[in-house]
Amino acid sequence: MTIPTDLLSGIAICVGAAALLALIGWRLHQPLILAYLLAGVVIGPVGLKWVTDLTSIQTVAEIGLILLLFVIGLEIDLKKLASAGPPMLLTGALQVPICIALGLGYFALFGARVGGGDYSLIYLAACMSLSSTLVVVKLLNDRMELDTLPGRITLGVLVIQDLWAVVMLAVQPNISNPNLLPLAFSLWKGALLVVGALALSKYVLPYLFRSVAKAPELVLVTGLAWCFFVAGVASFIGLSREMGALIAGVSLSTFPYNLDVMAKATSIRDFFVTLFFVALGMQIPIPSLRVLGLVAVASVFVILSRVVVVPILYALRLGLRTSLVPAINLAQVSEFSIVIAFLGVSARPQQIGTDVLTVVILTFAVTSVASTYMINSSYRIQNLLTGLLKRIGLRDLDVAAAQEEEAERYPVVFLGFFRDASSILYEFEHEGDVEESKDFVSKIMVIDFNPTVMRELRRRGIKVVYGDIAHADTLRHAGVEAADLVVSSITDDVLRGTSNLRLLKNVRTQAPHVRVVLTTEHIPQALRFYEAGADFVFIPRLYSAAACARILRKGLKEGFEEVRRQAIGHLQHRQEVLA
Repeated sequence: MTIPTDLLSGIAICVGAAALLALIGWRLHQPLILAYLLAGVVIGPVGLKWVTDLTSIQTVAEIGLILLLFVIGLEIDLKKLASAGPPMLLTGALQVPICIALGLGYFALFGARVGGGDYSLIYLAACMSLSSTLVVVKLLNDRMELDTLPGRITLGVLVIQDLWAVVMLAVQPNISNPNLLPLAFSLWKGALLVVGALALSKYVLPYLFRSVAKAPELVLVTGLAWCFFVAGVASFIGLSREMGALIAGVSLSTFPYNLDVMAKATSIRDFFVTLFFVALGMQIPIPSLRVLGLVAVASVFVILSRVVVVPILYALRLGLRTSLVPAINLAQVSEFSIVIAFLGVSARPQQIGTDVLTVVILTFAVTSVASTYMINSSYRIQNLLTGLLKRIGLRDLDVAAAQEEEAERYPVVFLGFFRDASSILYEFEHEGDVEESKDFVSKIMVIDFNPTVMRELRRRGIKVVYGDIAHADTLRHAGVEAADLVVSSITDDVLRGTSNLRLLKNVRTQAPHVRVVLTTEHIPQALRFYEAGADFVFIPRLYSAAACARILRKGLKEGFEEVRRQAIGHLQHRQEVLA
């Protein structure tokens, strides 16, 4: 049944449907964008036909698209990007063009063509080369992997993908003319807009923002005015307004007012972006069998094409694990791809049909759901792939370690190496007499698979063994049975494929009399660790790194009986609100 609706009624229905389906999606741990798209399908022409005034809602939704790209630009810090290091810069620079080249050949096999006003082949190849910042950041944050080396590489590649998207938006208006001169002219206009915006942001905007800084509400208004000004200039010179908004955000990204503008603009953006994706969902027709088949092959391409990052990272000597995990993390289509496809449908003359937009949206949905499971199982997938790659002859970072002769015994073994272990090691290196500290550090061995950590530890003269502490064989080959003290300095929230209790069991199986220190942030869990036989439990929020270092030194010499008894008594009487 069709319900006549004006603009306000249509917005109310859109937001209500989006909120209801978003709640269901959140419960199912799925991206909210999927819920918004589904809401559009349900209330639109294909579904219940509750909203008829699509034109007005699309006009409002375009504001959301401009704000979305403005906030994305605010999050791109060019200074941080320049200092990201070769793994992120090289991988990000090569991944998109390689995937586009592969996509051109791949989708041509399935009937996508270029010519006669149809540019579906170019759009499919370009859209399938980008990965979703929204999906990846949410999943990695939930798994506490944003600050791991694979997580940082993944984020760096995503940021550089956004820069590639800027290039795509610059080329898009002139894609219908395949001559190099118009395309080069389009890129030149984009570069001119970037240079002009950056110049104004450096020499003019600081004075403007300082004059309004004492009135916080004016900071947001000024930021939005800058966004729509650059978007208008972009439209005037023949580029898309969306590209102008992105450039406006990038030009403000290094401002001291950046965080304030971003925080305040985000809530406004979220409202309009919700309408954008709901309106987009209303435009999804009932897919034909051909479209569904193309979605299937496109989804396969997206997942398999991300393998291109593996040889790049492997060539930089980051090891199989650090090379494989970013490839798993990036295996989905970007929300930016939907924007690019939408602009292709909206272009005058139209550059692609609605079928291509439908393929991009449905592929985004399929790969986003698949990514939820792939990233949550990335440890197992990476382990499986590492085993297969080793069988075909690829060498990992553990080869050199396996070839070293283990003639020396190491009394102190760290299982994994993260921030807390780094702080404790610093205290070992700098506390007390210099010669005594140097002698103590020489007795330490670290087992970890982070190549950056390995290089730095070896530079400092500390023994490090490449390996995954989740496997009992790793502990055995590293010679844990000869240690006097084994320290697991990583909490269960960060550990993958194992836990502190499992590490305690594995260590005690191989070395029944070794002293074992575990780590947790939770008091009840610390008491369980003591019950299971841990000699000491390090709780970072209760013990400083210096205090822990002193306890470990003393415990290695005299045992942990006294400190263990005191710690258990203290924790049993510590009734915190959030223990």
